[in-house]
Amino acid sequence: MKEIDFLPEWYKSGKRRQVSYRAQYLALGGVFVVMIVWSFATTRSISQARAHIAQMTANQTQAEKVSAELAAIEEKINVLRKKAGSIEQMDSRIEVASVLGEISYLIDERIVLKKVEFISEKLVDEQEAEKKPGSGSVVRAVRTKSNDKKDLPLGNLRFKVVLAGVAADAGDVAALMCKLEDSPYFSQVVLSYSRGDAKITIENAPLPAKVATDGKEKLEGKNGVKAPLGRSEIQVNEFEINCYLANYRQL
Repeated sequence: MKEIDFLPEWYKSGKRRQVSYRAQYLALGGVFVVMIVWSFATTRSISQARAHIAQMTANQTQAEKVSAELAAIEEKINVLRKKAGSIEQMDSRIEVASVLGEISYLIDERIVLKKVEFISEKLVDEQEAEKKPGSGSVVRAVRTKSNDKKDLPLGNLRFKVVLAGVAADAGDVAALMCKLEDSPYFSQVVLSYSRGDAKITIENAPLPAKVATDGKEKLEGKNGVKAPLGRSEIQVNEFEINCYLANYRQL
């Protein structure tokens, strides 16, 4: 038997169109959902990126601030280094009080000093030492440029000590030189000069009875004897000793 289809063609075409429309609506709905999800994801990514950029901007600002502070600190350090270098050049590297204390300890009552002088001398470098004949040692020193107006003794120095005074006799001078040579404070002790014909005048010194004159002041002795006072001359040994402080070493 042959089946007879009583549905008109326009009805079938309408059904097919409805099915096609439904498929298109579903596809468009899916695309719309995907676009909404993509929009949310993109918005979130953009928000995260903006937050990251804001954080990086804050970090960059903080880094620039720290960098500026570091540059200021480095500048201060450079200034302090220059000042420290200047102080290092001007530092005499000696303790004057200790040196004077050592000199006072070495000098006995038979010696009287009239001058104690510290003279700074620049150390000679290698080239200058080679120019001098007979120089067996080399002293390494920092080279400094001389100033036309004033040549200050800066840098590595050695100090020459000049001791001048009078002693009771030449033996006291020789004993003082031996003490200076044995002392760890001094080296290269040299006698500059020594004269035994020097005289000093003592005021109000006791005079022998035959030297006493009328009108002079009298002092009472142990036995009630009054000794005359006046002016007396004593022969002493005048000397000058040169030495160096042993606060440096030769290479």
